[in-house]
Amino acid sequence: MRSFVFRITCMASNAAHHATGWAAGLIAATAVAQASHTSLEHLGSILAFCAAVAGSTAPDWMEVAWWTRARRLWITHRTATHWGIGWVAVLVLSYQALGHGHLWAPLLFGFACGGLMHLLADWPNPLGVPWIWGRHSLNLWKSGRCDLIVVILAWAAACWLVRPLWAATATRVVEWLAHQAR
Repeated sequence: MRSFVFRITCMASNAAHHATGWAAGLIAATAVAQASHTSLEHLGSILAFCAAVAGSTAPDWMEVAWWTRARRLWITHRTATHWGIGWVAVLVLSYQALGHGHLWAPLLFGFACGGLMHLLADWPNPLGVPWIWGRHSLNLWKSGRCDLIVVILAWAAACWLVRPLWAATATRVVEWLAHQAR
């Protein structure tokens, strides 16, 4: 029970991780759509989106020993599952594989986007996250207190990052409408 209480008080809320996960999903789906050059790019975008939403809570649920009745943590909170280099490495390697038509690449890329978004949401609180070696904290507020700020920042970043795809899509729609009007 003590480990459960520790998890509740020392991390961004589960709702905040889910809300930022949807933003990560939008980023992942857009990146897959732009990087993929296969006939499965739409499927890849959907898979990336879903995987990002799942990945946004992964650093926390990967610590839980689901195979035991007690459901205790089998990895100390904010250690291996919150390691920044690991998530960034998976993100980069899976992004490089996107253009080669591997079906696993959008899934892994989306999952890594969600996991990285989770770390960014946890970073401002005093416990911090282990980006490279040892934990680093922005020490801005205690977890759960400013979740709305984290969610707004995540969605602002998502909107800014997907801007080029929206602009390209709007241009194609206008061209199509102009062609239909002739």
